Amino acid sequence: MLVNMTANDHDLLGQFTLEQSQDAFTALVTRHMNLVYSAALRQVRSPQLAEEVSQAVFTHLARNAAKLASDTILTAWLYQVTRHTAIDVIRSEARRQAREQIAFQMSDMNDTSPGWTHIEPLLDEAMQSLDAPDRTAILLRYFENKSLREVGEALGASEDAAQKRVQRAVERLREFFLQRKVTVGAGGLAALVSANAIQAAPSGLAAAVAAGAAMASTPISTSAAVAITKTIAMTTLQKSLITAMLAVAVGAGLYEAREASHLREQVQTLKKQQEQQAALGHQARELRRERDRATNALAALAGEDAARKKGPNEVLKLRGEVGRLRQENAQLGATNALSKATATPEARKTLRDIQKAGMGAIYKGFAQQAKLTPEQTDKLNDLLADNIMNNIDHVTTALRDKPAPAQLNGLFASQDAALQQQVEALIGQDGLAQYQDYTRNLLATLSAEQFKGMLSGTDAEKEQKSNQLNQLIQQGTQAALANAGLPADYQTVPILNFANIASEQQAEQSLKLLDDIYQSAAAGAGSFLSAAELAKFQEFRTAALSSTRGALSMNRAIMAPISD
Repeated sequence: MLVNMTANDHDLLGQFTLEQSQDAFTALVTRHMNLVYSAALRQVRSPQLAEEVSQAVFTHLARNAAKLASDTILTAWLYQVTRHTAIDVIRSEARRQAREQIAFQMSDMNDTSPGWTHIEPLLDEAMQSLDAPDRTAILLRYFENKSLREVGEALGASEDAAQKRVQRAVERLREFFLQRKVTVGAGGLAALVSANAIQAAPSGLAAAVAAGAAMASTPISTSAAVAITKTIAMTTLQKSLITAMLAVAVGAGLYEAREASHLREQVQTLKKQQEQQAALGHQARELRRERDRATNALAALAGEDAARKKGPNEVLKLRGEVGRLRQENAQLGATNALSKATATPEARKTLRDIQKAGMGAIYKGFAQQAKLTPEQTDKLNDLLADNIMNNIDHVTTALRDKPAPAQLNGLFASQDAALQQQVEALIGQDGLAQYQDYTRNLLATLSAEQFKGMLSGTDAEKEQKSNQLNQLIQQGTQAALANAGLPADYQTVPILNFANIASEQQAEQSLKLLDDIYQSAAAGAGSFLSAAELAKFQEFRTAALSSTRGALSMNRAIMAPISD
Protein backbone atom coordinates (compact mmCIF):
# COMPACT_ATOMS: atom_id res chain seq x y z
CA MET A 1 0.00 0.00 0.00
CA LEU A 2 1.27 3.47 -0.89
CA VAL A 3 1.92 5.88 1.97
CA ASN A 4 2.41 9.63 2.14
CA MET A 5 4.27 11.47 -0.55
CA THR A 6 7.69 12.81 0.35
CA ALA A 7 7.52 15.33 3.17
CA ASN A 8 8.78 18.12 0.95
CA ASP A 9 6.07 17.66 -1.65
CA HIS A 10 3.45 17.31 1.05
CA ASP A 11 4.63 20.44 2.86
CA LEU A 12 4.83 22.49 -0.31
CA LEU A 13 1.32 21.47 -1.37
CA GLY A 14 0.10 22.43 2.09
CA GLN A 15 1.70 25.85 1.83
CA PHE A 16 0.14 26.36 -1.56
CA THR A 17 -3.38 25.23 -0.68
CA LEU A 18 -3.55 26.81 2.77
CA GLU A 19 -1.45 29.94 2.32
CA GLN A 20 -1.70 30.46 -1.46
CA SER A 21 2.10 30.48 -1.53
CA GLN A 22 3.32 31.12 -5.07
CA ASP A 23 6.89 30.27 -4.03
CA ALA A 24 5.78 26.86 -2.79
CA PHE A 25 3.97 26.07 -6.03
CA THR A 26 6.92 27.30 -8.11
CA ALA A 27 9.18 24.97 -6.13
CA LEU A 28 6.87 22.03 -6.93
CA VAL A 29 6.80 22.92 -10.62
CA THR A 30 10.58 23.30 -10.76
CA ARG A 31 11.09 19.97 -9.02
CA HIS A 32 8.78 17.96 -11.31
CA MET A 33 8.91 19.92 -14.59
CA ASN A 34 11.53 17.73 -16.27
CA LEU A 35 9.52 14.59 -15.50
CA VAL A 36 6.30 16.03 -16.92
CA TYR A 37 7.92 17.66 -19.94
CA SER A 38 9.89 14.54 -20.89
CA ALA A 39 6.86 12.23 -20.59
CA ALA A 40 4.81 14.67 -22.68
CA LEU A 41 7.54 15.02 -25.31
CA ARG A 42 7.82 11.28 -25.84
CA GLN A 43 4.11 11.06 -26.54
CA VAL A 44 3.25 14.22 -28.49
CA ARG A 45 6.62 14.28 -30.32
CA SER A 46 6.67 18.07 -30.48
CA PRO A 47 8.49 20.44 -28.10
CA GLN A 48 5.78 23.06 -28.52
CA LEU A 49 2.97 20.62 -27.75
CA ALA A 50 4.97 19.19 -24.85
CA GLU A 51 5.11 22.66 -23.33
CA GLU A 52 1.36 23.00 -23.73
CA VAL A 53 0.83 19.64 -22.03
CA SER A 54 3.13 20.71 -19.19
CA GLN A 55 1.15 23.91 -18.76
CA ALA A 56 -2.11 21.95 -18.64
CA VAL A 57 -0.79 19.38 -16.17
CA PHE A 58 0.39 21.93 -13.63
CA THR A 59 -2.75 24.00 -14.10
CA HIS A 60 -4.67 20.84 -13.23
CA LEU A 61 -2.48 20.41 -10.16
CA ALA A 62 -3.11 23.99 -9.06
CA ARG A 63 -6.86 23.54 -9.38
CA ASN A 64 -6.95 20.18 -7.63
CA ALA A 65 -4.16 20.44 -5.07
CA ALA A 66 -6.57 20.72 -2.17
CA LYS A 67 -8.37 17.55 -3.30
CA LEU A 68 -5.33 15.26 -3.34
CA ALA A 69 -5.39 12.50 -0.76
CA SER A 70 -2.64 12.50 1.83
CA ASP A 71 -1.33 9.15 0.55
CA THR A 72 -0.78 10.54 -2.96
CA ILE A 73 2.73 10.23 -4.37
CA LEU A 74 2.94 13.38 -6.44
CA THR A 75 5.44 11.98 -8.96
CA ALA A 76 3.06 9.15 -9.89
CA TRP A 77 0.03 11.44 -9.92
CA LEU A 78 1.70 13.92 -12.26
CA TYR A 79 2.87 11.15 -14.56
CA GLN A 80 -0.66 9.79 -14.96
CA VAL A 81 -2.15 13.25 -15.55
CA THR A 82 0.55 13.89 -18.15
CA ARG A 83 -0.32 10.63 -19.90
CA HIS A 84 -4.02 11.47 -20.11
CA THR A 85 -3.42 15.07 -21.14
CA ALA A 86 -0.97 14.05 -23.85
CA ILE A 87 -3.50 11.61 -25.29
CA ASP A 88 -6.08 14.40 -25.47
CA VAL A 89 -3.60 16.67 -27.21
CA ILE A 90 -2.66 14.01 -29.74
CA ARG A 91 -6.31 13.52 -30.61
CA SER A 92 -6.84 17.25 -31.05
CA GLU A 93 -3.77 17.44 -33.30
CA ALA A 94 -5.03 14.82 -35.77
CA ARG A 95 -5.29 17.24 -38.69
CA ARG A 96 -2.87 16.72 -41.57
CA GLN A 97 -1.10 20.05 -41.13
CA ALA A 98 -0.44 19.39 -37.46
CA ARG A 99 0.82 15.88 -38.25
CA GLU A 100 3.26 17.30 -40.80
CA GLN A 101 4.52 19.85 -38.33
CA ILE A 102 5.02 17.23 -35.63
CA ALA A 103 6.83 14.95 -38.10
CA PHE A 104 9.17 17.81 -38.98
CA GLN A 105 9.96 18.44 -35.34
CA MET A 106 10.55 14.72 -34.79
CA SER A 107 13.30 14.86 -37.40
CA ASP A 108 15.02 17.57 -35.37
CA MET A 109 15.11 15.62 -32.13
CA ASN A 110 18.48 14.10 -31.28
CA ASP A 111 18.54 10.44 -30.29
CA THR A 112 20.93 9.85 -27.42
CA SER A 113 21.69 6.19 -28.07
CA PRO A 114 20.84 3.49 -30.66
CA GLY A 115 18.86 1.38 -28.17
CA TRP A 116 16.87 4.34 -26.97
CA THR A 117 15.44 4.95 -30.42
CA HIS A 118 13.51 1.67 -30.09
CA ILE A 119 12.61 2.07 -26.43
CA GLU A 120 11.44 5.69 -26.42
CA PRO A 121 8.29 5.43 -28.58
CA LEU A 122 6.94 2.55 -26.46
CA LEU A 123 8.11 3.58 -23.01
CA ASP A 124 5.00 5.35 -21.76
CA GLU A 125 2.72 2.62 -23.06
CA ALA A 126 4.93 0.12 -21.26
CA MET A 127 4.79 2.18 -18.07
CA GLN A 128 1.02 2.23 -18.30
CA SER A 129 0.97 -1.58 -18.39
CA LEU A 130 2.47 -1.75 -14.88
CA ASP A 131 0.35 -1.64 -11.76
CA ALA A 132 0.51 1.57 -9.71
CA PRO A 133 3.16 0.51 -7.11
CA ASP A 134 5.51 -0.87 -9.80
CA ARG A 135 5.05 2.20 -11.98
CA THR A 136 5.76 4.47 -9.01
CA ALA A 137 8.88 2.48 -8.16
CA ILE A 138 10.24 2.90 -11.71
CA LEU A 139 9.39 6.60 -11.77
CA LEU A 140 11.17 7.27 -8.50
CA ARG A 141 14.18 5.04 -9.19
CA TYR A 142 14.98 5.74 -12.83
CA PHE A 143 13.06 8.89 -13.81
CA GLU A 144 13.96 10.89 -10.70
CA ASN A 145 17.12 8.95 -9.79
CA LYS A 146 16.05 8.34 -6.20
CA SER A 147 18.01 5.94 -4.02
CA LEU A 148 16.46 2.59 -3.12
CA ARG A 149 16.12 3.85 0.42
CA GLU A 150 14.08 6.85 -0.81
CA VAL A 151 11.97 4.59 -3.03
CA GLY A 152 11.29 2.35 -0.05
CA GLU A 153 10.30 5.28 2.13
CA ALA A 154 7.86 6.54 -0.50
CA LEU A 155 6.32 3.09 -0.90
CA GLY A 156 6.25 2.34 2.81
CA ALA A 157 8.66 -0.56 2.42
CA SER A 158 12.23 -1.49 3.34
CA GLU A 159 15.18 -0.84 1.06
CA ASP A 160 15.41 -4.55 0.21
CA ALA A 161 11.72 -4.72 -0.61
CA ALA A 162 12.05 -1.63 -2.79
CA GLN A 163 14.95 -3.22 -4.66
CA LYS A 164 12.93 -6.37 -5.34
CA ARG A 165 9.94 -4.35 -6.52
CA VAL A 166 12.14 -2.30 -8.87
CA GLN A 167 13.78 -5.43 -10.28
CA ARG A 168 10.39 -7.06 -10.80
CA ALA A 169 9.04 -3.94 -12.49
CA VAL A 170 12.05 -3.70 -14.81
CA GLU A 171 11.58 -7.33 -15.78
CA ARG A 172 7.92 -6.67 -16.61
CA LEU A 173 8.95 -3.72 -18.77
CA ARG A 174 11.53 -5.90 -20.52
CA GLU A 175 8.84 -8.51 -21.26
CA PHE A 176 6.56 -5.80 -22.64
CA PHE A 177 9.27 -4.70 -25.10
CA LEU A 178 10.13 -8.30 -25.99
CA GLN A 179 6.51 -8.91 -27.03
CA ARG A 180 6.94 -6.00 -29.45
CA LYS A 181 10.16 -7.45 -30.87
CA VAL A 182 12.43 -5.02 -28.98
CA THR A 183 15.10 -7.12 -27.30
CA VAL A 184 16.95 -5.55 -24.40
CA GLY A 185 18.42 -6.90 -21.17
CA ALA A 186 17.09 -5.83 -17.78
CA GLY A 187 20.34 -4.03 -16.93
CA GLY A 188 20.51 -2.32 -20.31
CA LEU A 189 16.87 -1.27 -20.09
CA ALA A 190 17.38 0.26 -16.65
CA ALA A 191 20.47 2.14 -17.88
CA LEU A 192 18.69 3.46 -20.97
CA VAL A 193 15.68 4.68 -19.03
CA SER A 194 17.81 6.26 -16.32
CA ALA A 195 20.02 8.08 -18.84
CA ASN A 196 17.36 9.21 -21.31
CA ALA A 197 13.88 9.30 -19.77
CA ILE A 198 14.21 12.81 -18.40
CA GLN A 199 15.18 15.74 -20.59
CA ALA A 200 15.63 19.30 -19.43
CA ALA A 201 12.51 21.34 -20.04
CA PRO A 202 13.07 24.68 -21.84
CA SER A 203 14.47 27.41 -19.65
CA GLY A 204 11.90 29.59 -17.99
CA LEU A 205 9.08 27.14 -18.66
CA ALA A 206 8.82 26.15 -15.00
CA ALA A 207 8.52 29.75 -13.82
CA ALA A 208 6.01 30.62 -16.53
CA VAL A 209 3.92 27.50 -15.93
CA ALA A 210 3.95 28.09 -12.18
CA ALA A 211 2.68 31.62 -12.66
CA GLY A 212 0.02 30.58 -15.16
CA ALA A 213 -1.16 27.54 -13.24
CA ALA A 214 -1.33 29.33 -9.93
CA MET A 215 -3.27 32.08 -11.65
CA ALA A 216 -5.80 29.51 -12.81
CA SER A 217 -6.50 28.44 -9.24
CA THR A 218 -7.22 31.88 -7.79
CA PRO A 219 -9.47 34.81 -8.74
CA ILE A 220 -7.59 37.34 -10.86
CA SER A 221 -8.47 40.34 -12.97
CA THR A 222 -8.82 39.97 -16.72
CA SER A 223 -6.01 42.43 -17.41
CA ALA A 224 -3.65 40.58 -15.09
CA ALA A 225 -4.58 37.28 -16.70
CA VAL A 226 -3.79 38.60 -20.17
CA ALA A 227 -0.45 39.99 -18.97
CA ILE A 228 0.56 36.69 -17.38
CA THR A 229 -0.53 34.73 -20.42
CA LYS A 230 1.53 36.98 -22.67
CA THR A 231 4.53 36.30 -20.50
CA ILE A 232 3.93 32.55 -20.73
CA ALA A 233 3.51 32.71 -24.48
CA MET A 234 6.71 34.67 -25.01
CA THR A 235 8.61 32.33 -22.73
CA THR A 236 7.48 29.46 -24.93
CA LEU A 237 8.44 31.33 -28.08
CA GLN A 238 11.87 32.50 -26.96
CA LYS A 239 13.23 29.15 -25.75
CA SER A 240 16.43 30.83 -24.58
CA LEU A 241 18.02 28.70 -21.88
CA ILE A 242 19.40 31.60 -19.87
CA THR A 243 17.23 34.39 -21.14
CA ALA A 244 13.67 33.20 -21.20
CA MET A 245 12.99 34.17 -17.61
CA LEU A 246 13.62 37.77 -18.59
CA ALA A 247 10.43 38.20 -20.37
CA VAL A 248 13.06 40.37 -22.16
CA ALA A 249 11.18 38.82 -24.65
CA VAL A 250 11.89 42.28 -26.08
CA GLY A 251 9.22 41.75 -28.60
CA ALA A 252 6.55 40.44 -26.29
CA GLY A 253 4.30 43.35 -27.22
CA LEU A 254 4.06 41.95 -30.72
CA TYR A 255 2.00 39.04 -29.60
CA GLU A 256 -1.64 39.22 -28.61
CA ALA A 257 -1.78 35.76 -27.11
CA ARG A 258 -4.49 34.56 -24.80
CA GLU A 259 -3.04 31.17 -23.96
CA ALA A 260 0.10 29.18 -24.65
CA SER A 261 -1.77 26.84 -26.98
CA HIS A 262 -1.99 29.67 -29.51
CA LEU A 263 1.76 29.58 -30.05
CA ARG A 264 1.61 28.63 -33.71
CA GLU A 265 -0.79 31.48 -34.41
CA GLN A 266 1.69 33.84 -32.76
CA VAL A 267 4.46 32.63 -35.05
CA GLN A 268 2.23 33.45 -37.99
CA THR A 269 1.66 36.89 -36.51
CA LEU A 270 5.41 37.44 -36.37
CA LYS A 271 5.72 36.40 -40.00
CA LYS A 272 3.03 38.91 -40.93
CA GLN A 273 4.89 41.60 -39.01
CA GLN A 274 8.02 40.75 -40.97
CA GLU A 275 6.05 40.94 -44.21
CA GLN A 276 4.72 44.32 -43.15
CA GLN A 277 8.27 45.37 -42.36
CA ALA A 278 9.34 44.34 -45.86
CA ALA A 279 6.44 46.31 -47.34
CA LEU A 280 7.38 49.37 -45.33
CA GLY A 281 10.97 48.93 -46.49
CA HIS A 282 9.72 48.95 -50.09
CA GLN A 283 7.80 52.15 -49.36
CA ALA A 284 10.94 53.67 -47.89
CA ARG A 285 12.89 52.83 -51.04
CA GLU A 286 10.18 54.42 -53.18
CA LEU A 287 10.31 57.53 -51.02
CA ARG A 288 14.08 57.70 -51.42
CA ARG A 289 13.76 57.38 -55.19
CA GLU A 290 11.20 60.18 -55.16
CA ARG A 291 13.48 62.22 -52.95
CA ASP A 292 16.42 61.66 -55.31
CA ARG A 293 14.33 62.69 -58.28
CA ALA A 294 13.27 65.81 -56.42
CA THR A 295 16.86 66.56 -55.42
CA ASN A 296 18.05 66.21 -59.01
CA ALA A 297 15.29 68.46 -60.19
CA LEU A 298 16.20 71.03 -57.55
CA ALA A 299 19.85 70.95 -58.60
CA ALA A 300 18.88 71.53 -62.21
CA LEU A 301 16.65 74.45 -61.26
CA ALA A 302 19.37 75.92 -59.08
CA GLY A 303 21.61 76.10 -62.15
CA GLU A 304 19.11 78.07 -64.18
CA ASP A 305 18.97 81.70 -63.05
CA ALA A 306 16.24 82.54 -65.48
CA ALA A 307 14.05 79.72 -64.33
CA ARG A 308 14.68 80.66 -60.72
CA LYS A 309 13.62 84.28 -61.42
CA LYS A 310 10.55 83.26 -63.34
CA GLY A 311 9.31 80.66 -60.90
CA PRO A 312 10.72 81.22 -57.38
CA ASN A 313 7.58 79.90 -55.80
CA GLU A 314 7.93 76.61 -57.67
CA VAL A 315 11.51 76.26 -56.52
CA LEU A 316 10.52 76.92 -52.93
CA LYS A 317 7.72 74.41 -53.23
CA LEU A 318 10.13 71.83 -54.61
CA ARG A 319 12.59 72.51 -51.80
CA GLY A 320 9.80 72.01 -49.29
CA GLU A 321 8.85 68.73 -50.90
CA VAL A 322 12.45 67.50 -50.74
CA GLY A 323 12.64 68.49 -47.07
CA ARG A 324 9.45 66.62 -46.35
CA LEU A 325 10.73 63.51 -48.10
CA ARG A 326 14.01 63.66 -46.19
CA GLN A 327 12.14 63.93 -42.89
CA GLU A 328 9.85 61.01 -43.70
CA ASN A 329 12.83 58.90 -44.74
CA ALA A 330 14.63 59.69 -41.49
CA GLN A 331 11.55 58.72 -39.51
CA LEU A 332 11.28 55.44 -41.37
CA GLY A 333 14.92 54.71 -40.61
CA ALA A 334 14.29 55.19 -36.90
CA THR A 335 11.25 52.89 -36.82
CA ASN A 336 11.31 49.16 -36.15
CA ALA A 337 8.74 46.38 -36.14
CA LEU A 338 8.53 46.58 -32.37
CA SER A 339 7.75 50.29 -32.31
CA LYS A 340 5.13 49.77 -35.00
CA ALA A 341 3.46 47.12 -32.88
CA THR A 342 3.62 49.28 -29.74
CA ALA A 343 2.64 52.57 -31.34
CA THR A 344 -0.13 53.20 -28.83
CA PRO A 345 0.69 54.24 -25.24
CA GLU A 346 -1.23 51.21 -23.93
CA ALA A 347 0.78 48.74 -26.03
CA ARG A 348 4.09 50.33 -25.09
CA LYS A 349 3.11 50.29 -21.41
CA THR A 350 2.27 46.58 -21.70
CA LEU A 351 5.68 45.88 -23.19
CA ARG A 352 7.40 47.89 -20.46
CA ASP A 353 5.40 46.15 -17.74
CA ILE A 354 6.55 42.79 -19.08
CA GLN A 355 10.16 43.93 -18.97
CA LYS A 356 9.65 45.17 -15.41
CA ALA A 357 8.22 41.83 -14.30
CA GLY A 358 11.03 39.91 -15.99
CA MET A 359 13.81 42.03 -14.53
CA GLY A 360 12.10 41.90 -11.16
CA ALA A 361 12.36 38.11 -11.27
CA ILE A 362 16.05 38.24 -12.18
CA TYR A 363 16.94 40.79 -9.51
CA LYS A 364 14.70 39.35 -6.81
CA GLY A 365 17.75 37.74 -5.20
CA PHE A 366 19.57 41.06 -5.17
CA ALA A 367 16.63 42.86 -3.56
CA GLN A 368 16.59 40.25 -0.80
CA GLN A 369 20.35 40.27 -0.46
CA ALA A 370 20.55 44.07 -0.22
CA LYS A 371 17.47 44.17 2.06
CA LEU A 372 15.70 46.69 -0.14
CA THR A 373 12.34 48.02 0.96
CA PRO A 374 9.31 47.21 -1.24
CA GLU A 375 9.38 50.80 -2.49
CA GLN A 376 13.06 50.60 -3.40
CA THR A 377 12.54 47.26 -5.11
CA ASP A 378 9.69 48.63 -7.21
CA LYS A 379 11.70 51.71 -8.20
CA LEU A 380 14.72 49.54 -9.08
CA ASN A 381 12.55 47.39 -11.34
CA ASP A 382 11.25 50.57 -12.98
CA LEU A 383 14.82 51.69 -13.67
CA LEU A 384 15.72 48.31 -15.16
CA ALA A 385 12.61 48.27 -17.37
CA ASP A 386 13.27 51.82 -18.61
CA ASN A 387 16.86 50.83 -19.33
CA ILE A 388 15.64 48.00 -21.59
CA MET A 389 13.22 50.27 -23.42
CA ASN A 390 15.99 52.85 -24.02
CA ASN A 391 18.37 50.15 -25.21
CA ILE A 392 15.80 48.91 -27.73
CA ASP A 393 15.93 52.36 -29.34
CA HIS A 394 19.74 52.30 -29.23
CA VAL A 395 19.79 48.92 -30.98
CA THR A 396 17.61 50.26 -33.80
CA THR A 397 19.88 53.28 -34.19
CA ALA A 398 22.99 51.07 -34.26
CA LEU A 399 21.48 48.67 -36.81
CA ARG A 400 20.64 51.64 -39.00
CA ASP A 401 23.89 53.62 -38.68
CA LYS A 402 26.28 50.63 -38.31
CA PRO A 403 28.82 52.39 -36.09
CA ALA A 404 32.34 51.10 -35.54
CA PRO A 405 32.75 48.63 -32.62
CA ALA A 406 34.21 51.31 -30.33
CA GLN A 407 31.31 53.65 -31.02
CA LEU A 408 28.81 50.84 -30.58
CA ASN A 409 30.24 49.85 -27.20
CA GLY A 410 30.35 53.50 -26.17
CA LEU A 411 26.65 53.90 -26.98
CA PHE A 412 25.60 51.11 -24.60
CA ALA A 413 28.27 51.97 -22.03
CA SER A 414 26.81 55.45 -21.72
CA GLN A 415 23.34 53.98 -21.17
CA ASP A 416 24.70 51.61 -18.52
CA ALA A 417 26.56 54.44 -16.79
CA ALA A 418 23.33 56.45 -16.64
CA LEU A 419 21.53 53.45 -15.14
CA GLN A 420 24.20 52.98 -12.48
CA GLN A 421 23.97 56.64 -11.50
CA GLN A 422 20.22 56.20 -11.02
CA VAL A 423 20.76 53.02 -9.00
CA GLU A 424 23.27 54.79 -6.76
CA ALA A 425 20.84 57.67 -6.22
CA LEU A 426 18.19 55.14 -5.22
CA ILE A 427 20.11 52.79 -2.88
CA GLY A 428 23.41 54.54 -2.14
CA GLN A 429 27.04 53.75 -2.90
CA ASP A 430 27.14 50.51 -0.89
CA GLY A 431 23.93 49.35 -2.56
CA LEU A 432 25.39 50.15 -5.98
CA ALA A 433 28.47 48.06 -5.19
CA GLN A 434 26.22 45.11 -4.29
CA TYR A 435 24.19 45.66 -7.46
CA GLN A 436 27.35 45.64 -9.59
CA ASP A 437 28.59 42.46 -7.93
CA TYR A 438 25.22 40.72 -8.39
CA THR A 439 25.04 41.80 -12.04
CA ARG A 440 28.61 40.66 -12.68
CA ASN A 441 27.75 37.16 -11.42
CA LEU A 442 24.38 36.81 -13.14
CA LEU A 443 25.61 34.18 -15.57
CA ALA A 444 26.85 31.95 -12.75
CA THR A 445 23.71 32.52 -10.66
CA LEU A 446 21.22 31.84 -13.44
CA SER A 447 23.15 28.91 -14.94
CA ALA A 448 23.61 27.12 -11.63
CA GLU A 449 19.96 27.64 -10.71
CA GLN A 450 18.78 26.40 -14.10
CA PHE A 451 20.99 23.31 -13.98
CA LYS A 452 20.02 22.40 -10.40
CA GLY A 453 16.90 20.66 -11.65
CA MET A 454 19.05 18.30 -13.73
CA LEU A 455 21.19 17.18 -10.80
CA SER A 456 20.70 13.94 -8.88
CA GLY A 457 20.62 13.39 -5.13
CA THR A 458 18.71 14.87 -2.23
CA ASP A 459 17.70 18.52 -2.18
CA ALA A 460 20.64 19.31 0.09
CA GLU A 461 23.06 17.52 -2.25
CA LYS A 462 21.65 19.31 -5.28
CA GLU A 463 22.01 22.64 -3.49
CA GLN A 464 25.63 21.91 -2.63
CA LYS A 465 26.47 20.88 -6.20
CA SER A 466 24.68 23.95 -7.56
CA ASN A 467 26.72 26.22 -5.29
CA GLN A 468 29.95 24.54 -6.35
CA LEU A 469 29.00 24.94 -10.01
CA ASN A 470 28.18 28.60 -9.36
CA GLN A 471 31.68 29.17 -8.00
CA LEU A 472 33.29 27.36 -10.93
CA ILE A 473 31.37 29.47 -13.46
CA GLN A 474 32.39 32.64 -11.62
CA GLN A 475 36.04 31.57 -11.77
CA GLY A 476 35.71 30.57 -15.41
CA THR A 477 34.12 33.93 -16.21
CA GLN A 478 36.98 35.88 -14.64
CA ALA A 479 39.57 33.83 -16.51
CA ALA A 480 37.74 34.04 -19.86
CA LEU A 481 37.32 37.82 -19.58
CA ALA A 482 41.00 38.26 -18.72
CA ASN A 483 42.07 36.09 -21.66
CA ALA A 484 39.83 38.05 -24.02
CA GLY A 485 41.07 41.40 -22.70
CA LEU A 486 37.59 42.38 -21.60
CA PRO A 487 36.70 44.35 -18.45
CA ALA A 488 35.67 42.45 -15.32
CA ASP A 489 32.17 43.94 -15.45
CA TYR A 490 31.51 42.79 -19.03
CA GLN A 491 27.98 41.36 -19.21
CA THR A 492 28.37 37.67 -20.02
CA VAL A 493 24.64 36.86 -20.23
CA PRO A 494 24.39 37.42 -24.00
CA ILE A 495 20.82 38.70 -24.21
CA LEU A 496 21.43 41.28 -21.47
CA ASN A 497 24.31 42.71 -23.48
CA PHE A 498 22.45 44.76 -26.07
CA ALA A 499 25.54 45.19 -28.22
CA ASN A 500 25.03 41.52 -29.12
CA ILE A 501 21.66 42.35 -30.64
CA ALA A 502 23.06 45.37 -32.46
CA SER A 503 26.02 43.47 -33.95
CA GLU A 504 26.16 39.88 -35.20
CA GLN A 505 29.95 39.97 -34.91
CA GLN A 506 29.82 40.94 -31.25
CA ALA A 507 27.13 38.33 -30.67
CA GLU A 508 29.38 35.57 -32.00
CA GLN A 509 32.25 36.79 -29.80
CA SER A 510 29.93 36.77 -26.79
CA LEU A 511 28.67 33.27 -27.57
CA LYS A 512 32.27 32.06 -27.94
CA LEU A 513 33.00 33.57 -24.53
CA LEU A 514 29.96 31.80 -23.07
CA ASP A 515 31.12 28.50 -24.55
CA ASP A 516 34.61 28.97 -23.09
CA ILE A 517 33.15 29.68 -19.65
CA TYR A 518 30.94 26.60 -19.69
CA GLN A 519 33.76 24.40 -20.98
CA SER A 520 36.01 25.66 -18.19
CA ALA A 521 33.32 24.90 -15.60
CA ALA A 522 32.78 21.41 -17.03
CA ALA A 523 36.52 20.69 -16.83
CA GLY A 524 36.53 21.47 -13.11
CA ALA A 525 33.20 19.90 -12.19
CA GLY A 526 34.37 16.30 -12.39
CA SER A 527 35.26 16.34 -8.70
CA PHE A 528 31.62 16.67 -7.61
CA LEU A 529 29.43 15.82 -10.63
CA SER A 530 28.86 12.26 -11.80
CA ALA A 531 29.59 11.20 -15.38
CA ALA A 532 25.87 11.35 -16.16
CA GLU A 533 25.59 14.84 -14.68
CA LEU A 534 28.62 16.01 -16.66
CA ALA A 535 26.99 14.70 -19.83
CA LYS A 536 23.81 16.59 -18.95
CA PHE A 537 25.85 19.75 -18.39
CA GLN A 538 27.33 19.42 -21.87
CA GLU A 539 23.79 19.12 -23.23
CA PHE A 540 22.86 22.17 -21.17
CA ARG A 541 25.81 24.08 -22.71
CA THR A 542 24.88 23.10 -26.27
CA ALA A 543 21.23 24.03 -25.78
CA ALA A 544 22.18 27.36 -24.17
CA LEU A 545 24.36 28.36 -27.10
CA SER A 546 21.83 27.33 -29.72
CA SER A 547 18.77 28.88 -28.13
CA THR A 548 20.58 32.08 -27.12
CA ARG A 549 21.83 32.54 -30.68
CA GLY A 550 18.24 32.14 -31.90
CA ALA A 551 16.90 34.64 -29.37
CA LEU A 552 19.51 37.21 -30.37
CA SER A 553 18.64 36.78 -34.05
CA MET A 554 14.92 37.11 -33.44
CA ASN A 555 15.33 40.25 -31.35
CA ARG A 556 17.70 41.69 -33.95
CA ALA A 557 15.04 41.21 -36.62
CA ILE A 558 12.35 42.78 -34.47
CA MET A 559 14.47 45.83 -33.59
CA ALA A 560 15.91 46.36 -37.06
CA PRO A 561 15.00 49.70 -38.69
CA ILE A 562 12.34 49.56 -41.38
CA SER A 563 14.62 50.63 -44.19
CA ASP A 564 17.42 49.07 -46.15
